[in-house]
Amino acid sequence: MAESHAEVLQQVWSRETMPKVMKIISTRLKLPQRDLISLLLVSSSLHRTLVSSPSLWLVLDFHEMVNAGDRLLAALALTRYHHVKQINLEFAQDVEDKHLDILRNQFSGSLQNLEHLNLNGCQKVSDMGIEAITATSPSLKIFSIYWNVRVTDVGISYLVKSCKHIVDLNLSGCKGISDKSLQMIAENYQHLESLDITRCIKITDGGLQHIMVKCSGLKSLNLYALSSFTDGAYKKLSLLGHLRFLDLCGAQNLSDEGLFSIAKCKSIRTLNLTWCVRVTDAGVIAIAQGCTSLEYLSLFGIVGVTDKCLEALSEFCSNTITTLDVNGCIGIKKRSREDLLQLFPYLRCFKVHS
Repeated sequence: MAESHAEVLQQVWSRETMPKVMKIISTRLKLPQRDLISLLLVSSSLHRTLVSSPSLWLVLDFHEMVNAGDRLLAALALTRYHHVKQINLEFAQDVEDKHLDILRNQFSGSLQNLEHLNLNGCQKVSDMGIEAITATSPSLKIFSIYWNVRVTDVGISYLVKSCKHIVDLNLSGCKGISDKSLQMIAENYQHLESLDITRCIKITDGGLQHIMVKCSGLKSLNLYALSSFTDGAYKKLSLLGHLRFLDLCGAQNLSDEGLFSIAKCKSIRTLNLTWCVRVTDAGVIAIAQGCTSLEYLSLFGIVGVTDKCLEALSEFCSNTITTLDVNGCIGIKKRSREDLLQLFPYLRCFKVHS
């Protein structure tokens, strides 16, 4: 019996159109989760093809969504998400400890491959939630829990107990953690590459020194808005030979002596010295001479620097610097664009006081 026109079209769709669609989806587009789900409704053929492609269902993205806890449970009940590698709940609403406990009890098998978990801004998650989610995520490498004031050293103890492969850790704004957390992190994550402890106000020199002694492979360290550290800790930064990003904004106790040690971190590309008010030309000149791969430097608000440090930066870093912020540096004179390009030929952004 001859095939109907509809059957012929279906065969053409499956044989010719579907492979093209799949190639676009899998290699050229990084579709948001909601768009992928919408594609399931296009046709039964597309639905079958998409569902049978595991690589398309490795991410669950519920950032800024309401009822995110319930949505997460519903998604992980579906077979296609049983190999998920990334879950994003950043600023999602209605994510609570109870949801993470249900994950542990009912869907632990679905999280064995989870590598990246973002709980930023999930204020209803506490140490108990951390215990539940980390117990089922042994492959976790990237963990972020920005601005959570309920998590304490207890939560970090659960993390280090269950997740042995963390290389990227964001604890920014977690005001409940102390030096004890940094000691646990240093002892368990000696291959750590990125650490953000912005505004973790209980941490002292001692806690930070644990990190710098044990985690010598750090590439990114964010100490933004931590004014209590002293040169005693900053001098230990010289141990971080692979450091590329360092944010010291608001380091009010950092002196030129501390910068002399930081200048030994020759791989630094980005350095934020905003409001480091004790710094002078001597410290910045040391940075220029030591960190010759510097691309971004902020000296915002430092009144103790002059054109001398700018000249040193031009001499040693002229081929790398693209962004230089000297806003509020009253000792540095204004220059024309042409003059700046003479000093820094690759400069794209120069911020100076008016």
